[in-house]
Amino acid sequence: MTTSPRPDLPESRTVGDYTLLSRIGEGGMGVVHLARRPGGDRVALKVLRPHIVGDDEARARLAREVSSLTRIRSRWVAEIVDADPWGEVPYVATRYVPGLSLHDHVVDEGPITGADLTWFAGCLAEGLASVHRVGVLHRDVKPSNVLMEGRTPILIDFGLARVADDPKLTHTGWLLGTPGYLAPEILYGDDATSASDVHSWAATVAYAGTGRPPFGRGPSMAIMDRVRRGEHELSGLPAQLRGIVEAALDPDPARRPGVDDLLRWLRPDPSGPTAAPVPPVPAADDPYTIPLAIAAQAPAAAPTDHLPRETFAGPGDEEPPTLALSQQSPGEQWPLAPAPHDGWSEDEWSGDGEAWPAQAPRAPWPERLRRGVLLGTGAVAAGAAIAAYPWLASLSLLLVTWLLRSGSLAASAAGDRRRLRGRKWYDGMQFLLAAPWHLVRSIGGTVVLTLWSLGLAVAAALICYAVAAGLTTTLAVAGMVFVTSLWLGPGGSRVRAPLSRVVNPASASARPWVVAVFLVAVVAFALSLRLDAVGTSWAPASDQPFAGLSLPGWLPGG
Repeated sequence: MTTSPRPDLPESRTVGDYTLLSRIGEGGMGVVHLARRPGGDRVALKVLRPHIVGDDEARARLAREVSSLTRIRSRWVAEIVDADPWGEVPYVATRYVPGLSLHDHVVDEGPITGADLTWFAGCLAEGLASVHRVGVLHRDVKPSNVLMEGRTPILIDFGLARVADDPKLTHTGWLLGTPGYLAPEILYGDDATSASDVHSWAATVAYAGTGRPPFGRGPSMAIMDRVRRGEHELSGLPAQLRGIVEAALDPDPARRPGVDDLLRWLRPDPSGPTAAPVPPVPAADDPYTIPLAIAAQAPAAAPTDHLPRETFAGPGDEEPPTLALSQQSPGEQWPLAPAPHDGWSEDEWSGDGEAWPAQAPRAPWPERLRRGVLLGTGAVAAGAAIAAYPWLASLSLLLVTWLLRSGSLAASAAGDRRRLRGRKWYDGMQFLLAAPWHLVRSIGGTVVLTLWSLGLAVAAALICYAVAAGLTTTLAVAGMVFVTSLWLGPGGSRVRAPLSRVVNPASASARPWVVAVFLVAVVAFALSLRLDAVGTSWAPASDQPFAGLSLPGWLPGG
C-alpha cells in the first residue's frame, strides 16, 4: 500500500455528493477518503480506480455484490452506507470508525484483559454473526481488520473478498489473507466456510488477550505449518475464555463450535442478536467476482515475481499494511512473505483541533462512581492547595494545563502524520523537534480556558464574600471551581484526554481506586493541617492582595 499520488485519482474535492476532507489510505482497488455529504455524517469513501470497475459487466457485478452487503446492519460492523458503481468516479462509502486497529491498540496499550476481553470476544462474534446472517463470509478476520471504537471492536473489510483458489493468484505465490489468521482448510486449498471465520475469530481473540499471534512469528511457511498442525500458544488467556478459543482453533472444522455456539457461551443472558446464522454459501450463479475480474485483467506474471519494495515497511511483523480508519480492500491479496503492519493514528482528530470522541459503551455505574469520587477528591485537594498557597498552586495548575494541552496537540499531530504515511523510524525524533511549536500553538487555547476558569472562580469567591465566609473557605471554594473549570471548560478535552489515561485505569477496579483515593486524600488532609497551623502563604508575594481593605472575615489567616 502506498500514499503517493496517482494519476487516476480525482483532482476535485468532491465525488458525487460527497466532499473529500482528507485522504486516509490507499490500496490496490482505490483510495479511501474521509468524506462528508452536506448535512450528513462523516464516511470512509473508497474511490475505486477506473481500471478496477472496467466495463459495464464489471460495474454490474460490483453493484450486485454491494447490494447484498448493504443488508448487513450491525453496530459491530462498519457497514456499507452508500455506493455508486455507475458514476463517473465510482465509489463505495462505509460507516466511518474513528479508532485504532486492534493490532495498533495492543501494541500501544497492551493486551485486553478481564471483563473487557470477554466483551471484545462477544462483540466480535456478534459482528461475524451479522455478516453470516446475510449469507456472506468474511474470509479475512484478523487484528488489522478490527477497529477499536473505545473498547468495542468494529469489524471491517467484509464481503468483497470471495476469491478462494483461483489459479491466476495462487500460481504466483499469492494467498488471500494473513498467515496465522487463516484457517488450516484454506491453507490446504479447500473452500472457506463459516467455520473458517470462527477459526480466524479465535486467533484474533487470542491476539487481543495475549498480545502475540497464537501461532507465533517467523517465516510464513513455518507459521502455516503450525496452523495446519494446530500448534498454538494461548498462555495468558483467562481460563474461562481459553477453552472456547481452543475449541475454535481445532484444525478439523467439523469439531469447531459455530458462531451461535460462541454467542450462547459469551452472551448467556442474551442482550443482542444470538439467533443461529444462515450458513453462508458461495454464490453459485456468479463465481466471477470483482477481485477475480481484477486478477483476470492483470498480465501473467512469472512465478518469481515480487511486489515492489515500497509495499512493505520492513521485516519482522506478521501484519500486512492496513487502512486503520476504514477499508483496506477485502479483495486485495498479500504475499506469503510476512509484511509488517503500517500503523496509523492513535488520536483521530478533526480540523478544529478537538479530538473526535470515541463512541465507546458507557462504563458500568460502579466504575463511573469511582471515577467521580477520585476526581472529586482531586478537586478538594486542589482547592486545599490553592487555599494554602494561592499563587504557587494557581501558577502550577496553569503550567500543568498548558503542558497537558501541548502534549495532547503534539500527540494528535504525530498520530495524524502516521495515519497519512505510516510509522517511520524517526517519529520519536520528529515528535521532540515539533514539541516547541506545539507549546506555542497551545498558548491561545490555554489562555481562553484560563480566563473562563478564572471568571467562574471569581464568581464563586464573590458568592463566598456575600455570605461572609472566611478567607480560607473562600480560597478553597474558588480553587475547586477553578480546577473543575479547567477540566470542563472550552478546550478542556485536551486536559481530560491525558488525565483520563490515569484516572480511568485507576478506577477500573476497587483496589487501585482505593489506593489512589487514599493518596490524594492524604495530600488534601496534610494541606488542611498546614492551613490550620500557619494559615495561608502568599509566597512569593509578601502579603495578601487588597491587604489595606477592611473586609469582614478576610483578615490574614481568617
